[in-house]
Amino acid sequence: MYIDVILSPTEFRTLPDRHLSSVVCVVFDVLRATSTMLTALANGAFAIIPVVEIAEAVAWRAQNPQILLAGERAGLRIRASQSDGVDFDFGNSPREFTTDRIKGRTIVCTTTNGTRALRACAGAAAVRIASMGNLAAESEGLLRDNPASVLLICSGTGEQPALEDVLAAGALIDRIRARQRIELGDAARIALAVYRQACANVTAAITDGQNGRRLLSITDLAPDVDVCSRRDIFPFQAGMNAAGEIHRLP
Repeated sequence: MYIDVILSPTEFRTLPDRHLSSVVCVVFDVLRATSTMLTALANGAFAIIPVVEIAEAVAWRAQNPQILLAGERAGLRIRASQSDGVDFDFGNSPREFTTDRIKGRTIVCTTTNGTRALRACAGAAAVRIASMGNLAAESEGLLRDNPASVLLICSGTGEQPALEDVLAAGALIDRIRARQRIELGDAARIALAVYRQACANVTAAITDGQNGRRLLSITDLAPDVDVCSRRDIFPFQAGMNAAGEIHRLP
């Protein structure tokens, strides 16, 4: 197995040129998109459809009023003034996606970076979503399937790397490397080194990162940092199918 990592969103635009048809992509947006998506699936959401633009999400609602809309810009829930008069049902906090609100429902989601990363991987052999919350399940799945090539996508913040995504990618590599001989690209070696330097207290490292500090400065969002830092709370993989829908995998 060969594993490489995309460390920052500036590389998203190169993905269509990387011939991903034989590559398994695993997308991380620990704070907070993939953590939130996994929470929604764990609490019974039927499917999540990631889109890049706010207008795309609004168009889905126009076609099907039963669809729930979720998303953020600058970390905050999308309001009617940003979306042609449509208030989104949810922001991007995992704490919002409770069973009573989402069970059996389809959610269309747009975020600043996470959904952009997912859509950029659309040509891959398989697209998985991961966070700190399902590292064990994701590593077991990759070890079981043993794909020849894996690309870990760090969604980042703005156009810059995000420490929490790099840490999660490094943690996944560390788990797989402990069980199987693998080949690593240079960016994967960087992610592994970053993780190993911080592995004694990953939560503290996430809290001290740019995104962690920003969320902690916003009273309503501060608890998300702890929630999204919890490891191995979701015993399942999740993936995006050819139709662009994210489902919990059996």
